[in-house]
Amino acid sequence: MNHQVDREMLLQNALSLAERGWFVFPLRPGDKRPAFPDHSADRCTGRDPRCRRFGAHIRWETRATIDPDRIRRAWTAAPYNIGIACGVSGLVVVDLDKPKPDQAPPQEWRREGIADGGDVFAAVCEQAGQPMPIDTYTVTTGRGGTHLYFTAPDDDGHTLSPRNTSGTLGWLIDTRAIGGYVVAAGSTVPAGRYEVAHEMRPAPLPAWLAERLRPAPLPPQERVTVDIGAGRRAAYLNAAVTRSVSAVETAPDGTLNRTLYGASVALGQLVAGDALCAAEVEAVLLDAAIVAGHPQAGALRTIRSGMRAGANRPRSVAA
Repeated sequence: MNHQVDREMLLQNALSLAERGWFVFPLRPGDKRPAFPDHSADRCTGRDPRCRRFGAHIRWETRATIDPDRIRRAWTAAPYNIGIACGVSGLVVVDLDKPKPDQAPPQEWRREGIADGGDVFAAVCEQAGQPMPIDTYTVTTGRGGTHLYFTAPDDDGHTLSPRNTSGTLGWLIDTRAIGGYVVAAGSTVPAGRYEVAHEMRPAPLPAWLAERLRPAPLPPQERVTVDIGAGRRAAYLNAAVTRSVSAVETAPDGTLNRTLYGASVALGQLVAGDALCAAEVEAVLLDAAIVAGHPQAGALRTIRSGMRAGANRPRSVAA
């Protein structure tokens, strides 16, 4: 198949997925990684000339779209593979993987009949006294694994919705939900092509699976405050901190990490200008991120990376 045919097929697949309400974005041709430069918080300084071309600090979440015009522009340019942003698409995808050649099962799964993630999932379902939920939209991966697509539970608050997991359900079982993406059918990687194995609407995520994947409720949090003082300068700084905290705590699904990074950059500039205390800013942003449902370790990395980037552009406040 030539590149022109590849491009047209992938374009049509991307448009079809968008019609389902699934937000798509381009992956590198023949690869699982996003097609655009990686402007993760740890790498982008704002001085990279690619920032001027693509926009500073762009991550794959910002490219996910259901807009057919944007999709046509992207997939007309190159035979990009297709990524689906799970969180904003309202999806939870259970990934049943195949072991790599040198990969042996952990002790608890060294038993007869267990060879891959599909076998483990069957055993998990049996132990739970539940049927294996295979009557749903299903994709076979390039390595012969399986992606089971489900609609995410409709929670009142996104902090209790399923998130990405690795091994939580068992060996060779991952899940992709809020903050995660999957490679869509029609995409090709060196190991093979992703193909639709069962074409139908995704079934709702079974309640028993949702409970197992639901993050543990956070303990009551004592709110962190920053003592800025009084006066016009203090009022300005207080407004900046309050605005950043509010943005993080109310970030829409799929945008939390990007919003946290932006807030960290903004307040990091004030830290670099000796207007705020670095430790206090880190503490108040971490508190806001945890309240919003961001895992603590990842939130801390994002905050520190954002503050480092902000330090490149110090901002002072007049007394």
